[in-house]
Amino acid sequence: MDKRQALGSWLSGPRAAAEEAGVDFGYPGEQLGLPESGSGSIARPGRRLGALAVDWALCVLIAYSLITDGYGQATSNWALLIFFLLHVLTVGTVGFTPGKRLFGIRVVTQDTGTVNPLRAVLRSLLLCLAIPPLVWDRDGRGLHDRLARTVELRI
Repeated sequence: MDKRQALGSWLSGPRAAAEEAGVDFGYPGEQLGLPESGSGSIARPGRRLGALAVDWALCVLIAYSLITDGYGQATSNWALLIFFLLHVLTVGTVGFTPGKRLFGIRVVTQDTGTVNPLRAVLRSLLLCLAIPPLVWDRDGRGLHDRLARTVELRI
């Protein structure tokens, strides 16, 4: 590698520099044996963020209209509790929340293909902490998915 290339590699980022060095990253989900696109492939971040926004809006609406009598800190706290319960109950039974279903996403385990309630509790708890979903791996899975050994797939 030329000195100019080594010094300038920070401009294109570490991934581009690694690809120039011959590292093959593949597509998201390749390491898990999933297809590159279509049904059964890893759900992309746009779909996941859209589903998260729909679920959070639904939980805030429920907390605002049924539990609290105005929007404040109590509404946000109740919305987080409802969000946790929504994820535990729906992901642990049918594999998706209303937002995930709307965006065509299903949560499955790497091993069996279905999410048992204990994994759903762990995944939902880590999701509510907000930091684990922000740490992604090469396949685009958040830390909450890696620890619960789950994958979000396109339906």
